[in-house]
Amino acid sequence: AKDFGEMGITTDYAELTSGADQTQALASGDVQVLYAVGATSVILSAANGADIKVLNMYSRSPKAFCMYSKDDTLNSPESLKGKTIAGPTGTNLHELLVSYLAQADMTLDDVNYVNMSIPDAKAGLDGGSVDVALLAGAAAYNAEKQGCHKVTDGEGLIKAIIAVATTQKFYDEHPEVIAQLEKSQQEIADFMKENPDETISIVAKELDLDEEAVKEMYGYYDFSLDISDDDKDGFQKTADFMLESGMIDEPLDVNTLFIQ
Repeated sequence: AKDFGEMGITTDYAELTSGADQTQALASGDVQVLYAVGATSVILSAANGADIKVLNMYSRSPKAFCMYSKDDTLNSPESLKGKTIAGPTGTNLHELLVSYLAQADMTLDDVNYVNMSIPDAKAGLDGGSVDVALLAGAAAYNAEKQGCHKVTDGEGLIKAIIAVATTQKFYDEHPEVIAQLEKSQQEIADFMKENPDETISIVAKELDLDEEAVKEMYGYYDFSLDISDDDKDGFQKTADFMLESGMIDEPLDVNTLFIQ
């Protein structure tokens, strides 16, 4: 907001936690930059013909994506057969569920999967209308602190890549905005590295969490902005997985996802 304000540009931050809502907002032009969008959502949008391009990386955090239940007997893919499981479709969490079930040669057809936002899935778990909630970040942490049973997290199952994305059209038409965005991102990354305690304090206040909670979760995340070969491999692994599981219909070369 500070940097763009100096350019005479007003920023409007839309909090969208569903990957489908994010990519739809980008496609409609309501949003010009997706500041934290899952690889699954990017791939799904691109596979459907949308103009979406990865600008750089936001984070990688497989341990931050989890499945929680109040029933501690739900401790294997087989135990989820017929259970109601809620979470946002077309996201890293969706991929986590499909990947977890695949360990037992199961699919979404073997469970009652309900498409819900993370807050709604958490509310459903609290209220007893769902057996398992797909949760990430602060919602997952709060579920654990409430004594919920963690069925699994994404470690070894998904790469949990979160990217920063825009459209090729916006990138080509507004190079000065993109240049400032990347400069501001680097400024934020440098601040986080140089001021870890202040960063944790700011985040704790914004998320209404205690600082110990943020400190614990902070270790789950790699916030490097650069797109590494490992990141590209992760994108391709996710795209191949989505093809195998029927989430997309045609093979996708993920090299087409990055700004040319």
